[in-house]
Amino acid sequence: MPYDHLFSPLSAPGLELPHRIALAPLTRNRAVGTVPAEINAEYYGQRATAAITISEGSSPAGVGHGYLDIAGVHTDEQQAGWKHVADRVHAEGGRLWVQLMHCGRVAHPRFTDGVTPVAPSSVLAQGEVWTPEGQTPFVVPRAFETDELEGLKQDYVQAAERIVAAGGDGIELHAANGYLLHQFLGTNTNTRTDGYGTDAAGRVRFVVEVAKATAEAIGAEKVGIRISPEHPFNDMQDEGWEETYDLLLRELAPIGLAYLHVLEPAPDEALPKTRFARERWTGTLIGNRGFGEAYDYARADELIADGTLDLIAVGRDFLANPDLPERLKQGAELNTPDEDTFYSRGPEGYTDYPTLAQSQA
Repeated sequence: MPYDHLFSPLSAPGLELPHRIALAPLTRNRAVGTVPAEINAEYYGQRATAAITISEGSSPAGVGHGYLDIAGVHTDEQQAGWKHVADRVHAEGGRLWVQLMHCGRVAHPRFTDGVTPVAPSSVLAQGEVWTPEGQTPFVVPRAFETDELEGLKQDYVQAAERIVAAGGDGIELHAANGYLLHQFLGTNTNTRTDGYGTDAAGRVRFVVEVAKATAEAIGAEKVGIRISPEHPFNDMQDEGWEETYDLLLRELAPIGLAYLHVLEPAPDEALPKTRFARERWTGTLIGNRGFGEAYDYARADELIADGTLDLIAVGRDFLANPDLPERLKQGAELNTPDEDTFYSRGPEGYTDYPTLAQSQA
């Protein structure tokens, strides 16, 4: 069998997996009205052969929405939608983990019922966001008051509890890509002087508190976290990132999280951020090559064999090939993802990619 290590089982706390290929979280703007529906259940059910099916980033609070038709996890209707998705994934033998993504300063009033976005500090993000009215500049966010942080933490806790109540297998805290938890870690987005900023210890504090609180609420074996050190997406800066992330990983380690998911900030065969994390993380480590980067599956197999990684997270190839593991096993040709339909509505470029069996038929 090709890729023997990619297709070896993994047994770890909270993770009994048949192989090492996870579905990466992909925002595809198909949760109309922020509620997961039948089309989303079909999409995730089609890809339930993933070792872990990690959902699109979904906001734990109404003020955290930054894009059109991204899902939420803060209302009963959304929870019911996620139950439908979880049921479908489980019916296909899969495992559903929902990524909790609060957009923070890159949310937009267009998607938050006119409410001004909130962030660690009142620092404008450079750039624009797409709205139905066209490309629109970000707005200056309102900084959280210190006494509001407990409520923000509880937003994550309650979202995690909703996912478990809906039958989900776990949640992934999105502390990457310039979203809220990453904004607490960033040196240009966190200028707080109340113990939640100023230095590395302050910047990691809230992220660690959220990880601890969600782990206490639903079990550490049901909580993963995603990081992207030094990733510039959404106008982020991580000056002195080594100190920040060394401390973050040392403080997260005792919690016993199910996994750490590392997104590389730029194409680099050496995988510097992944290797940095591996030196400090003895638990399950998921590697991700980043936006638009093609996977070298033979190289991924080697990285699992030598212990650098435990799993890989695959996005575009899994989008275009709902039966990706089976295609790799057979050495079959892969469908090409259609970038023109990444963020459109409806089934085209979402649930209509053929499986190998359908193509052969």
